Amino acid sequence: MSAHEADELQQIPLDSDAAVQERVELLIGVACRRQWWMLLLDDAGRQLPIIIPMADYPTTPNGGAAEALAERIGDTVVLSGAAQVVFVWERPGGRRLTHLDLSWARALGASCAAAGIAVRAQLISHDRGVRWVAPDDLL
Repeated sequence: MSAHEADELQQIPLDSDAAVQERVELLIGVACRRQWWMLLLDDAGRQLPIIIPMADYPTTPNGGAAEALAERIGDTVVLSGAAQVVFVWERPGGRRLTHLDLSWARALGASCAAAGIAVRAQLISHDRGVRWVAPDDLL
């Protein structure tokens, strides 16, 4: 993707779930390895020019890992002026949500909510594509 194309994408608001998923498919695509990504959105739903990957996040959200990550996310949100965040959990494997997918999505979502961070979406990048983590999946 050229810088010009990236600039154009930044002007398009991610105003639907389908738009969020399409952007994640374009930018991250299918899984290559286990890592976590964060995209930042402004108050109009436009993506800020910052994408943050984290390859070495803990295996589980236990022991305060989710809370510590939410604290760093909060700092990033403040410094960037973001209004919302999108999380992408990249990991090899199939489309089906795993116990660890759900554990991390629940824990980080709850930690962000407690910190006042607006999570727009959570998605999984897997071997065959990208799937949405729906609120019902987290019940």
